[in-house]
Amino acid sequence: MSHIAIIGAGQAGAAMAAKLRNLGFDGRLSLIGEETAPPYQRPPLSKKYMSGEMALERLYLRPEHFYRDQKIDLRLGTKVAALEAAEKKIELATGEVLDCDQIALCTGAAPIHLPSAVGGDLDGVYVMRGLADADAMAGEFIEGRHVLIVGGGYIGLEAAAVAASKGLQVTLVEMAPRILARVASAETADWFRDLHQSHGVDLREGVGLSALHGEAGRVTRASLGDGSEIAVDFVIAGIGVRPCTALAEQAGLVLENGIRVDGFGETSVAGIYAAGDCASFPLRGCRIRLESVPNAIDQAEAAAAAMLGQGAPYQAKPWFWSDQYDVKLQIAGLNTGFDAVVIRKGDKPRSQSHWYFKGSCLLAVDAMNDPRAYMIGKRLIEAGQSPLKGPLADPETPLKTLPLVTPVAA
Repeated sequence: MSHIAIIGAGQAGAAMAAKLRNLGFDGRLSLIGEETAPPYQRPPLSKKYMSGEMALERLYLRPEHFYRDQKIDLRLGTKVAALEAAEKKIELATGEVLDCDQIALCTGAAPIHLPSAVGGDLDGVYVMRGLADADAMAGEFIEGRHVLIVGGGYIGLEAAAVAASKGLQVTLVEMAPRILARVASAETADWFRDLHQSHGVDLREGVGLSALHGEAGRVTRASLGDGSEIAVDFVIAGIGVRPCTALAEQAGLVLENGIRVDGFGETSVAGIYAAGDCASFPLRGCRIRLESVPNAIDQAEAAAAAMLGQGAPYQAKPWFWSDQYDVKLQIAGLNTGFDAVVIRKGDKPRSQSHWYFKGSCLLAVDAMNDPRAYMIGKRLIEAGQSPLKGPLADPETPLKTLPLVTPVAA
């Protein structure tokens, strides 16, 4: 009987397993995860789960009986010790060896921790990536306490929103000249800076963390790059993630900003695939790695089809989202290489969209509390169409009647 093993029981791994069964694979199917919880959603951890709006059971991607019903051998709390790529063998930490016909790596990405040299190993210093992280810091969110958030990306801003909404004093530091420097325009950064400051967040840009100090092994204060020192009750680091490639590297797979795969999700070794946050893939003449739920699902499903000989090259359609306070940010496309941003006011308070262009070519849209702008922008990007900038900037011009042009990149 043919055996497919998937290493990593997150969003990509779970999607791949379900798709393999949906496409008719009736052989042995193993889904191996290091965490003890069944596959669950990660984005709500720094949003609704951390705020208490979402119960644990609602995080689960599927009911636990789904895996039994589909004859998926779900192995939780199981670490893979080694991968022999050419022989298609997986050695578990228990010593058990699994012989496979095909293997998929859906190992995701891991958060970057603050180094111990600056006090990152003190108690009360957290990262936000998995369920255990969210549960570990849940008891810290007590009204009136002071949290320091290191990093002004979306994870840091989401954590700041939850903390401020719960009545905590929040200081957020970003070493770069502005928040969202790596992922969004200055216009979008300005919008979210105003949002957070209106909720009382002490947001300091161009300011890094110099050191954390503690008493009895627990963090109590922080020295910042601007020379100031603040008392803190706990710290959340949101300074990025790295793809989990140690197993792939040990197995001799080619790495390039993650595990290098082709358009079908296959790695440098035939019969070994990768998908999700850990995999870099070709897109429009470039090689990229996308950290998003839609990519994890779509890429994993495309790779599943390829494993069964039913595949077509994966065509990513990037989209992302973030929830902060009463604001839903929806992002369509990739803004890499933009040279202009068109701002369009929405028809509701605190509603706005930012449209990224390179020349006359629409690349991406950031839509804040403006689902119509998001949906139309996404549709245009996927169709390779671009609106004229002048009418786009005029909120009196309906989005559905925007005049379109043949895109010309600068």
